[in-house]
Amino acid sequence: MTRGRVRHHLLLCIVLCQLAPEAARAAPVPQSVEELWASFDPRRDPLEAEVADHWTEGNGEYRVVVYTIGTFKGVKARMAAYYGAPKGRSRVPGLLHMHGGGQRAFLDVVRYYVGRGYACLSVNWGGRPLDDAHPDWPNTQWGAVDPTQNNVPGYASLAPSPKSLERVPSPRNNNWYLLTLGCRRGLTFLERQPEVDGSHLGIFGHSMGGNLTVYVAATDRRVKAAVPSVGGAGFRTHDVPGIPGTARRIDRNDAATALHRRTIAAEAYAPHIQCPILFLGATNDFNSRMESVYRCFAHIPHDRVRFTFSPHLNHRFLPPQEVCRPLWLDACLKGTDTLPATPAAELLLAQPDGVPRFRVRPDPSRPIAGVDIYYAVDADALARFCRSAVVAKDGAAWTAPCPVLSLRQPLVAFANVHYELTPPEVLSRHRTVTTFCLSSLLRTATPEQLRAAGVRATDRPSLLIDDFQHGWRDWYRLSPDNPHHWQFWTRKITDPKWRGPAGARLAVEVGCTRANMLLVLAWENEWRGYRGRRKLYVAQVRLSAAQAWQDVVLQAADFRSTDDDTPLARWDQLDQLGFRAYADIQRGGKTLRLGGLWAGSPPKLRHLRWVKK
Repeated sequence: MTRGRVRHHLLLCIVLCQLAPEAARAAPVPQSVEELWASFDPRRDPLEAEVADHWTEGNGEYRVVVYTIGTFKGVKARMAAYYGAPKGRSRVPGLLHMHGGGQRAFLDVVRYYVGRGYACLSVNWGGRPLDDAHPDWPNTQWGAVDPTQNNVPGYASLAPSPKSLERVPSPRNNNWYLLTLGCRRGLTFLERQPEVDGSHLGIFGHSMGGNLTVYVAATDRRVKAAVPSVGGAGFRTHDVPGIPGTARRIDRNDAATALHRRTIAAEAYAPHIQCPILFLGATNDFNSRMESVYRCFAHIPHDRVRFTFSPHLNHRFLPPQEVCRPLWLDACLKGTDTLPATPAAELLLAQPDGVPRFRVRPDPSRPIAGVDIYYAVDADALARFCRSAVVAKDGAAWTAPCPVLSLRQPLVAFANVHYELTPPEVLSRHRTVTTFCLSSLLRTATPEQLRAAGVRATDRPSLLIDDFQHGWRDWYRLSPDNPHHWQFWTRKITDPKWRGPAGARLAVEVGCTRANMLLVLAWENEWRGYRGRRKLYVAQVRLSAAQAWQDVVLQAADFRSTDDDTPLARWDQLDQLGFRAYADIQRGGKTLRLGGLWAGSPPKLRHLRWVKK
């Protein structure tokens, strides 16, 4: 190449570089969690924190604050938050709270933990208006990027977009990256408050905030305790074991999916979690499958891990599980009583009678109030019914038989160990709780393992769904004492033991002393899109005012679809059965109310059963 041609070539390169998009000059695309976070220092840039309002309540001082998250594409992003601390205290532990999807920063959460002796920052990452916001209060402004729920595709994508950070496919374009960055800056705000002991910082969050809890715990060594709830399970881009075709693909691209697994998926972050962590979950949660939780958390490189699962619930908890959050934070950050170890558990398959057994040995360091053992024969954690096994104490262990109907289904089991609380603890909304619950690991067996161990199908179908001798043990109830908004639900009818036979009728005895319209609801394929369309069916039953029990008998065709009023054709695709006073449904672009206000106390139920013709 001649000197003239070299000069011409260099000039051409300079011009092309000047005309090239910003992405062409950007840093290399990170290929791992370590690479993604290696250059970020949450303390480096000025916080430029401002107090928009402040006030005193009781023994706490509260503020509405805003701080700088960072500068993205030349525009500053600012985070609004509630902050509170005990009045006149110093060197108190600090907590970072991350709200869930569709929510906002919670002042009540801050108040609760201030009452327990913490400084607490609740960040408003989603940008929704703060509760009772004053017109002069600032709100979160992400500026040139948008990782909020106004940009839903950004949670499961690495692709560039007008509101993403880079112009090439990159994990920095994913919403979770920016949200984690913003929350880590919240830790910087916390540690710089004069009343906070920056060496004792904890984090917690619900749902999407649970995801963020895992990301922040894994990437920030300042975190000394973490409690994600119903979020951060991982393995979303993998098939659910036993259910092919359930994996998500990122940007419909295998390469993007692989990069997402290495840089954004929760299972890639678990090996980096060094702090003690407790997972607060529900057995049927849509956002954190039980198997995925245990599979993900198995990658955490230490044993300071606990689990607590509320049976039968989706995305909510019972008080004995909920109270574990403040107990865990107290134990890790205040040095109060350590929570017992995870109960040791094993699934014993090879038994002389062919019936598997589950055995649990709880940590006896605290008084044990009781042990529950649950098992299921369904691969789908979202839809399965968790059977309550018959538990017997044997020395230091508790055991229960787990009979199965078929060797073509998997077997899963776990235990909940309840410990006494002395004195009782008080949760938000002045709820008093006298026990706390820790869950064992989940033990599973495939159909192949059942057959190899000599397990026999000894269980039998039952026409009796529930005689209520154990109360509401196999149900979950929402607002059970509210005279109008009560709901009673069970998943027993999805279990092959209690599944409705073809041509059978559903019968139940109802106790109701006032005239009312009772709604009986049935979900078909509620979380099983791989099996068919998700549909809700409703049967409306008019009850008379009577002191005696009223027998209600329904055939499948009495249940009508809330979508198009078509009748239910069969029972065997149902996942849930419920009773309630009213339901608002969408049809033809309008909201219709079925049922109405309930007169008198919520109904009583007994002898729920299938009746063959």
